[in-house]
Amino acid sequence: MRKEQTLTWWGRFVDHDVTYSFLHSPVTVIASIVTVLMIIAAFCAPVLTSYTPFVPGSLNLLDAFMPPAWEPGGVSEHFLGTDGQGRDILAAIMYGTQVSLTVGLLSVLLSIAIGIPLGIIAGYNGGWVDTAIMRIADIQLTIPPILIALMIDGVTRTSLSSEVHELVAIPVLIVSIGLASWPQYARITRSGAMVERRKDYIAAAQLIQTPTALILLRHIFPNVVGPTLIVATIGVAVAIIIEATLSFLGVGVPPTTPSLGTLIRIGNNFLFSGEWWITLFPAFTLVVLVLSVNLIGDWLRDTFNPKLR
Repeated sequence: MRKEQTLTWWGRFVDHDVTYSFLHSPVTVIASIVTVLMIIAAFCAPVLTSYTPFVPGSLNLLDAFMPPAWEPGGVSEHFLGTDGQGRDILAAIMYGTQVSLTVGLLSVLLSIAIGIPLGIIAGYNGGWVDTAIMRIADIQLTIPPILIALMIDGVTRTSLSSEVHELVAIPVLIVSIGLASWPQYARITRSGAMVERRKDYIAAAQLIQTPTALILLRHIFPNVVGPTLIVATIGVAVAIIIEATLSFLGVGVPPTTPSLGTLIRIGNNFLFSGEWWITLFPAFTLVVLVLSVNLIGDWLRDTFNPKLR
């Protein structure tokens, strides 16, 4: 009986419209495989590689500027070559991708944690509450997220010592990107809450004097969170780009911590001296990662939006 139930569940999963759409979208399948492999390589870096970049005691200056293994002078131990301090490029990319993914995911979670509640409150209550929240969101939308992140980073740099700032640089970066990106999630959630509050089941809940907090949590939230999470997928890619941009400018992740933006900035110093691999491979990794996440987000948007079917 249990086996038949398992087969039935598996059959429903295979025959589901979403599964069918996914399996019949080669681009999405490839993007998902690439994304999963990059996530595994990033978060399993200590297991997959014996090199620990950005740890001075593990570096050997005699290995500096080694080209990739297929180039003259390259060795198989450093398949993608090394940089000016002897750091293995492949290991640095794996650790750097881990940092970039962590910053992107946590900053989007922070944006969602701020934007969804504010959007639900604004859409459900309307009136001056809606006006106040949305005007704040509109004002913030006029300021580029990178500028907000630069401002927050500048405040922390002036108020904290360099040693303390280096320790809290990644949390500050997460908070900066998260605070800069919440308005888009609030606007999407607000639109859904305005539609849901006019439905009969909400009127029935109000009629039996259900507490407002319970209505928002049990009835409004489950019906508006779906579109927001789909947009959040693309938001992860945007957050990774913002982190890479800030790190490339030298105001994001500190130089002692690997990230894709930091690696690109370091490699850019050697680009015109012939050591092209130092910046090319991290840049290529960033492009592939962002493109794959964007393709998955586009598929989710097209699949779960009935108007686009």
